[in-house]
Amino acid sequence: MEKKIARLRRAKTTRSHIRVLGVPRLSVLRSGQHIYAQLFTADGAKVLAAASTLQADVKEGLKGTKNMEAAARVGRAIAEKAKAAGVEKIAFDRSGYRYHGRIKALADAAREGGLQF
Repeated sequence: MEKKIARLRRAKTTRSHIRVLGVPRLSVLRSGQHIYAQLFTADGAKVLAAASTLQADVKEGLKGTKNMEAAARVGRAIAEKAKAAGVEKIAFDRSGYRYHGRIKALADAAREGGLQF
C-alpha cells in the first residue's frame, strides 16, 4: 500500500505544477491489463479526448493489451483525437509512474503523432 501512496503523492505534485502552466494535460493510467489516456482542459474541468486499449480500433490486431506495442497504439490514437480537438501543445501527466516501458512508449508515440510536450 505504501507504494501506491508514494505514487499518488508524486502525481499530486506533478498535477499542481501542470495547473500553473495552464496548458491541456495528457493523463495516463496504467493497470495490469490495460492502459488509458485522457486529455483534460487546462483547468481540468472537461475531457477533450480519450483513448485506451479497451477500444476496438486500438485493440484490433494486437497480441495483447499490456505491452509496449499496445501503449504506442494508444499514444497514436490520443494524438489523432487531440489534433481533431485542436490541441497541439500539452503537458504530460504520468500520474506518478516512472517514465519507462509502457508510459515511455505512449509518450513517444504521442510525440510522433504531432503533440508537443
